[in-house]
Amino acid sequence: MKILYRFLLSLLACLMLAAACTPAPASPSGQMTDVSLPLGYIPNIQFAPLYVALDKGYYRDAGVNLKLDYSYETDAVALVGANKLQFAVVSGEQVLLGRAQGLPIVYVMAWYKDYPVGIMAPKNKGIRLPADLANKKIAVPMLSGASYIGLRALLEAGQVKQSDTTLDVIGFNQVEALSAGREDAAVIYVANEPIEMQSKGMDVDVIRVADHMQLVSNGIITNEETLKNNPDLVKRMVQATMKGIVEAAGNQDAAYETSKKYVENLDKADTAVQKKVLSTSAGMWQVQNPGSSDPKAWDNMQNILLKIGLLKQPLDLSKAYTNQFAGLK
Repeated sequence: MKILYRFLLSLLACLMLAAACTPAPASPSGQMTDVSLPLGYIPNIQFAPLYVALDKGYYRDAGVNLKLDYSYETDAVALVGANKLQFAVVSGEQVLLGRAQGLPIVYVMAWYKDYPVGIMAPKNKGIRLPADLANKKIAVPMLSGASYIGLRALLEAGQVKQSDTTLDVIGFNQVEALSAGREDAAVIYVANEPIEMQSKGMDVDVIRVADHMQLVSNGIITNEETLKNNPDLVKRMVQATMKGIVEAAGNQDAAYETSKKYVENLDKADTAVQKKVLSTSAGMWQVQNPGSSDPKAWDNMQNILLKIGLLKQPLDLSKAYTNQFAGLK
Protein backbone atom coordinates (compact mmCIF):
# COMPACT_ATOMS: atom_id res chain seq x y z
CA MET A 1 0.00 0.00 0.00
CA LYS A 2 2.81 2.44 0.88
CA ILE A 3 4.58 1.61 -2.41
CA LEU A 4 1.38 2.23 -4.37
CA TYR A 5 0.79 5.51 -2.49
CA ARG A 6 4.30 6.72 -3.26
CA PHE A 7 3.92 5.69 -6.89
CA LEU A 8 0.67 7.64 -7.21
CA LEU A 9 2.27 10.71 -5.62
CA SER A 10 5.21 10.50 -8.04
CA LEU A 11 2.85 10.07 -10.99
CA LEU A 12 0.80 13.11 -9.92
CA ALA A 13 3.96 15.22 -9.59
CA CYS A 14 5.14 14.18 -13.03
CA LEU A 15 1.78 14.99 -14.60
CA MET A 16 1.72 18.40 -12.90
CA LEU A 17 5.22 19.24 -14.08
CA ALA A 18 4.48 18.05 -17.60
CA ALA A 19 1.44 20.31 -17.71
CA ALA A 20 3.47 23.21 -16.38
CA CYS A 21 6.00 22.83 -19.18
CA THR A 22 3.33 23.04 -21.90
CA PRO A 23 3.69 26.44 -23.58
CA ALA A 24 1.01 28.97 -22.71
CA PRO A 25 -1.15 30.10 -25.64
CA ALA A 26 0.68 32.77 -27.60
CA SER A 27 -0.71 36.12 -28.67
CA PRO A 28 -2.70 35.65 -31.92
CA SER A 29 -0.95 38.66 -33.45
CA GLY A 30 2.47 37.54 -32.30
CA GLN A 31 2.98 40.93 -30.61
CA MET A 32 4.01 41.39 -26.98
CA THR A 33 1.63 43.06 -24.54
CA ASP A 34 3.19 45.09 -21.72
CA VAL A 35 1.71 44.19 -18.33
CA SER A 36 2.62 45.75 -14.98
CA LEU A 37 1.56 43.51 -12.09
CA PRO A 38 1.24 45.15 -8.63
CA LEU A 39 2.09 42.77 -5.78
CA GLY A 40 1.91 45.11 -2.77
CA TYR A 41 5.02 43.69 -1.12
CA ILE A 42 8.79 43.61 -1.49
CA PRO A 43 10.59 40.92 -3.54
CA ASN A 44 10.14 37.72 -1.57
CA ILE A 45 10.51 33.96 -1.92
CA GLN A 46 6.72 33.65 -1.72
CA PHE A 47 6.58 35.11 -5.24
CA ALA A 48 8.63 32.19 -6.57
CA PRO A 49 5.93 31.13 -9.09
CA LEU A 50 6.21 34.51 -10.82
CA TYR A 51 9.99 34.29 -10.90
CA VAL A 52 9.83 30.78 -12.32
CA ALA A 53 7.29 31.80 -14.97
CA LEU A 54 9.49 34.75 -15.95
CA ASP A 55 12.69 32.72 -15.98
CA LYS A 56 11.24 29.86 -18.00
CA GLY A 57 9.69 32.23 -20.51
CA TYR A 58 6.07 31.29 -19.81
CA TYR A 59 4.99 34.94 -20.02
CA ARG A 60 7.15 35.61 -23.04
CA ASP A 61 5.74 32.58 -24.84
CA ALA A 62 2.25 33.85 -24.01
CA GLY A 63 3.00 37.24 -25.57
CA VAL A 64 3.15 39.02 -22.21
CA ASN A 65 6.00 41.37 -21.34
CA LEU A 66 5.58 41.26 -17.56
CA LYS A 67 6.94 43.81 -15.09
CA LEU A 68 6.50 43.15 -11.37
CA ASP A 69 5.46 46.19 -9.34
CA TYR A 70 6.48 45.99 -5.67
CA SER A 71 5.49 49.51 -4.67
CA TYR A 72 3.39 49.82 -1.51
CA GLU A 73 1.68 53.00 -2.59
CA THR A 74 0.00 51.51 -5.66
CA ASP A 75 -3.77 51.39 -5.17
CA ALA A 76 -4.03 48.33 -7.35
CA VAL A 77 -7.75 47.73 -6.92
CA ALA A 78 -8.67 51.28 -7.92
CA LEU A 79 -6.28 51.29 -10.87
CA VAL A 80 -7.55 48.00 -12.23
CA GLY A 81 -11.12 49.12 -11.63
CA ALA A 82 -10.46 52.28 -13.66
CA ASN A 83 -8.73 50.20 -16.38
CA LYS A 84 -5.47 52.06 -15.79
CA LEU A 85 -3.97 48.64 -15.12
CA GLN A 86 -5.22 45.35 -16.51
CA PHE A 87 -4.16 43.03 -13.68
CA ALA A 88 -3.12 42.93 -10.03
CA VAL A 89 -2.58 40.38 -7.27
CA VAL A 90 -5.01 40.99 -4.40
CA SER A 91 -6.94 38.97 -1.82
CA GLY A 92 -10.61 38.13 -2.01
CA GLU A 93 -11.96 40.68 0.47
CA GLN A 94 -10.51 43.49 -1.66
CA VAL A 95 -12.54 42.27 -4.62
CA LEU A 96 -15.83 42.42 -2.73
CA LEU A 97 -15.03 45.73 -1.04
CA GLY A 98 -14.01 47.18 -4.39
CA ARG A 99 -17.18 46.01 -6.13
CA ALA A 100 -19.26 47.44 -3.28
CA GLN A 101 -17.73 50.80 -4.22
CA GLY A 102 -18.71 50.36 -7.85
CA LEU A 103 -15.33 49.17 -9.15
CA PRO A 104 -15.88 46.60 -11.95
CA ILE A 105 -13.08 44.25 -10.87
CA VAL A 106 -13.22 40.48 -11.36
CA TYR A 107 -11.14 37.75 -9.71
CA VAL A 108 -9.94 35.50 -12.55
CA MET A 109 -7.35 33.21 -10.94
CA ALA A 110 -6.95 31.78 -7.45
CA TRP A 111 -3.30 31.58 -6.45
CA TYR A 112 -3.91 30.30 -2.89
CA LYS A 113 -6.45 27.65 -1.94
CA ASP A 114 -5.93 28.40 1.77
CA TYR A 115 -6.18 31.80 3.43
CA PRO A 116 -2.57 32.35 4.60
CA VAL A 117 -3.42 34.30 7.77
CA GLY A 118 -3.39 32.90 11.30
CA ILE A 119 -2.80 33.78 14.92
CA MET A 120 0.45 32.87 16.66
CA ALA A 121 1.00 32.62 20.42
CA PRO A 122 3.84 31.39 22.65
CA LYS A 123 3.27 27.81 23.80
CA ASN A 124 3.01 28.85 27.44
CA LYS A 125 -0.06 31.02 26.68
CA GLY A 126 -2.23 27.99 25.97
CA ILE A 127 -3.90 29.65 22.98
CA ARG A 128 -4.65 26.78 20.62
CA LEU A 129 -8.26 27.28 19.54
CA PRO A 130 -10.23 30.34 18.42
CA ALA A 131 -12.24 30.28 21.66
CA ASP A 132 -8.97 30.71 23.59
CA LEU A 133 -8.67 34.26 22.20
CA ALA A 134 -11.26 35.63 24.63
CA ASN A 135 -9.83 38.17 27.09
CA LYS A 136 -6.45 38.15 25.35
CA LYS A 137 -4.28 41.01 24.09
CA ILE A 138 -3.78 40.43 20.38
CA ALA A 139 -1.33 42.27 18.16
CA VAL A 140 -2.63 43.04 14.68
CA PRO A 141 -0.72 44.80 11.86
CA MET A 142 -3.67 47.06 11.00
CA LEU A 143 -7.43 47.17 11.32
CA SER A 144 -7.96 46.44 7.63
CA GLY A 145 -6.78 44.08 4.94
CA ALA A 146 -6.34 40.32 4.97
CA SER A 147 -4.82 40.23 8.47
CA TYR A 148 -7.85 41.91 10.04
CA ILE A 149 -10.32 39.82 8.04
CA GLY A 150 -8.49 36.67 9.15
CA LEU A 151 -8.63 37.80 12.77
CA ARG A 152 -12.36 38.46 12.58
CA ALA A 153 -12.93 35.07 10.93
CA LEU A 154 -11.14 33.31 13.80
CA LEU A 155 -13.06 35.31 16.41
CA GLU A 156 -16.26 34.32 14.63
CA ALA A 157 -15.19 30.66 14.60
CA GLY A 158 -14.55 30.82 18.35
CA GLN A 159 -17.74 32.80 19.06
CA VAL A 160 -15.59 35.55 20.55
CA LYS A 161 -16.60 39.20 20.22
CA GLN A 162 -13.93 41.72 19.26
CA SER A 163 -14.95 43.68 22.36
CA ASP A 164 -13.92 40.67 24.45
CA THR A 165 -10.33 41.09 23.26
CA THR A 166 -7.77 43.89 23.40
CA LEU A 167 -6.40 44.67 19.95
CA ASP A 168 -3.01 46.34 19.69
CA VAL A 169 -2.17 47.79 16.26
CA ILE A 170 1.60 47.39 15.90
CA GLY A 171 2.36 47.13 12.19
CA PHE A 172 4.43 44.17 11.04
CA ASN A 173 6.44 43.74 14.24
CA GLN A 174 4.75 40.62 15.56
CA VAL A 175 7.91 38.62 16.23
CA GLU A 176 9.51 41.41 18.27
CA ALA A 177 6.29 42.07 20.21
CA LEU A 178 5.76 38.41 21.15
CA SER A 179 9.43 37.85 21.93
CA ALA A 180 9.34 40.81 24.34
CA GLY A 181 6.22 39.46 26.05
CA ARG A 182 4.13 42.52 25.25
CA GLU A 183 1.30 40.54 23.64
CA ASP A 184 -0.57 37.31 24.29
CA ALA A 185 -0.89 36.54 20.59
CA ALA A 186 -0.38 38.12 17.17
CA VAL A 187 -2.06 37.97 13.79
CA ILE A 188 0.49 36.66 11.30
CA TYR A 189 1.01 35.13 7.89
CA VAL A 190 1.39 31.40 8.39
CA ALA A 191 4.40 31.13 6.09
CA ASN A 192 6.35 33.97 7.71
CA GLU A 193 6.39 34.81 11.40
CA PRO A 194 5.94 31.31 12.89
CA ILE A 195 8.93 30.08 10.93
CA GLU A 196 10.96 33.08 12.05
CA MET A 197 10.00 32.49 15.69
CA GLN A 198 10.89 28.81 15.49
CA SER A 199 14.23 29.63 13.90
CA LYS A 200 14.97 31.68 17.02
CA GLY A 201 14.21 28.68 19.21
CA MET A 202 10.83 29.94 20.41
CA ASP A 203 7.98 27.42 20.53
CA VAL A 204 4.62 28.72 19.31
CA ASP A 205 1.10 27.54 18.62
CA VAL A 206 -0.54 28.66 15.38
CA ILE A 207 -4.27 28.86 14.75
CA ARG A 208 -4.75 28.85 10.98
CA VAL A 209 -7.81 30.54 9.51
CA ALA A 210 -7.94 27.81 6.84
CA ASP A 211 -8.44 25.14 9.52
CA HIS A 212 -11.66 26.79 10.65
CA MET A 213 -13.06 28.62 7.62
CA GLN A 214 -12.38 28.72 3.89
CA LEU A 215 -11.90 32.27 2.63
CA VAL A 216 -10.73 33.66 -0.70
CA SER A 217 -7.06 34.50 -0.62
CA ASN A 218 -4.61 36.05 -3.08
CA GLY A 219 -5.22 35.74 -6.78
CA ILE A 220 -5.23 37.72 -10.00
CA ILE A 221 -7.90 40.29 -10.77
CA THR A 222 -8.76 42.10 -13.97
CA ASN A 223 -11.66 44.39 -14.89
CA GLU A 224 -14.89 43.81 -16.77
CA GLU A 225 -13.72 45.82 -19.78
CA THR A 226 -10.59 43.73 -20.26
CA LEU A 227 -12.56 40.54 -19.65
CA LYS A 228 -15.08 41.52 -22.31
CA ASN A 229 -12.83 43.06 -24.94
CA ASN A 230 -9.60 41.09 -24.50
CA PRO A 231 -10.38 37.70 -22.94
CA ASP A 232 -7.46 36.17 -24.82
CA LEU A 233 -5.01 38.39 -22.92
CA VAL A 234 -6.63 37.34 -19.64
CA LYS A 235 -6.33 33.70 -20.64
CA ARG A 236 -2.67 34.04 -21.61
CA MET A 237 -1.77 35.95 -18.44
CA VAL A 238 -3.58 33.50 -16.19
CA GLN A 239 -2.28 30.38 -17.93
CA ALA A 240 1.34 31.55 -17.75
CA THR A 241 0.99 32.36 -14.06
CA MET A 242 -0.65 29.03 -13.25
CA LYS A 243 2.17 27.19 -14.99
CA GLY A 244 4.61 29.04 -12.77
CA ILE A 245 2.64 28.06 -9.65
CA VAL A 246 2.52 24.37 -10.58
CA GLU A 247 6.19 24.31 -11.60
CA ALA A 248 7.37 26.09 -8.44
CA ALA A 249 5.30 23.83 -6.18
CA GLY A 250 6.52 20.68 -7.90
CA ASN A 251 10.21 21.59 -8.02
CA GLN A 252 10.86 23.79 -5.01
CA ASP A 253 14.66 23.47 -4.96
CA ALA A 254 14.88 24.73 -8.54
CA ALA A 255 12.33 27.47 -7.77
CA TYR A 256 14.45 28.59 -4.84
CA GLU A 257 17.56 28.85 -7.02
CA THR A 258 15.62 30.79 -9.66
CA SER A 259 14.30 33.20 -7.01
CA LYS A 260 17.86 34.22 -6.15
CA LYS A 261 17.93 36.11 -9.46
CA TYR A 262 14.96 38.24 -8.40
CA VAL A 263 15.15 38.58 -4.60
CA GLU A 264 18.08 40.69 -3.46
CA ASN A 265 20.30 39.03 -0.83
CA LEU A 266 18.31 35.79 -0.89
CA ASP A 267 21.62 34.01 -1.44
CA LYS A 268 22.83 35.48 1.87
CA ALA A 269 19.70 34.61 3.86
CA ASP A 270 19.21 31.58 6.09
CA THR A 271 18.57 28.93 3.45
CA ALA A 272 16.72 26.54 5.78
CA VAL A 273 14.33 29.27 6.92
CA GLN A 274 13.65 30.59 3.42
CA LYS A 275 13.09 27.12 2.01
CA LYS A 276 10.66 26.45 4.84
CA VAL A 277 8.81 29.66 3.93
CA LEU A 278 8.64 28.45 0.33
CA SER A 279 7.44 24.94 1.21
CA THR A 280 4.82 26.27 3.63
CA SER A 281 3.58 28.73 1.01
CA ALA A 282 3.48 26.04 -1.67
CA GLY A 283 1.29 23.92 0.58
CA MET A 284 -1.34 26.66 0.44
CA TRP A 285 -1.24 27.21 -3.33
CA GLN A 286 -4.06 26.08 -5.61
CA VAL A 287 -2.30 23.36 -7.62
CA GLN A 288 -4.83 20.50 -7.83
CA ASN A 289 -7.15 22.49 -10.10
CA PRO A 290 -4.97 25.52 -10.86
CA GLY A 291 -6.71 28.87 -10.74
CA SER A 292 -10.07 27.61 -9.49
CA SER A 293 -12.07 29.56 -6.87
CA ASP A 294 -14.21 27.81 -4.27
CA PRO A 295 -17.77 29.23 -4.32
CA LYS A 296 -18.16 28.40 -0.63
CA ALA A 297 -15.07 30.48 0.16
CA TRP A 298 -16.71 33.44 -1.57
CA ASP A 299 -19.90 32.94 0.43
CA ASN A 300 -17.88 32.80 3.65
CA MET A 301 -15.93 35.92 2.74
CA GLN A 302 -19.09 37.89 2.01
CA ASN A 303 -20.71 36.72 5.26
CA ILE A 304 -17.71 37.82 7.34
CA LEU A 305 -17.64 41.24 5.66
CA LEU A 306 -21.36 41.66 6.28
CA LYS A 307 -21.08 40.66 9.95
CA ILE A 308 -18.30 43.11 10.68
CA GLY A 309 -20.01 45.91 8.77
CA LEU A 310 -17.53 46.37 5.93
CA LEU A 311 -20.26 45.37 3.51
CA LYS A 312 -23.70 46.94 3.94
CA GLN A 313 -25.59 44.55 1.70
CA PRO A 314 -24.91 41.30 -0.19
CA LEU A 315 -23.37 41.44 -3.64
CA ASP A 316 -23.97 39.32 -6.73
CA LEU A 317 -21.00 36.99 -6.24
CA SER A 318 -21.36 35.55 -9.74
CA LYS A 319 -20.00 38.86 -11.06
CA ALA A 320 -17.11 39.02 -8.61
CA TYR A 321 -15.20 36.02 -9.89
CA THR A 322 -14.98 33.52 -12.72
CA ASN A 323 -13.52 30.04 -13.10
CA GLN A 324 -13.60 30.11 -16.89
CA PHE A 325 -9.79 30.23 -17.07
CA ALA A 326 -9.13 27.62 -14.37
CA GLY A 327 -7.09 24.53 -15.14
CA LEU A 328 -4.03 24.18 -17.31
CA LYS A 329 -5.02 24.06 -20.98
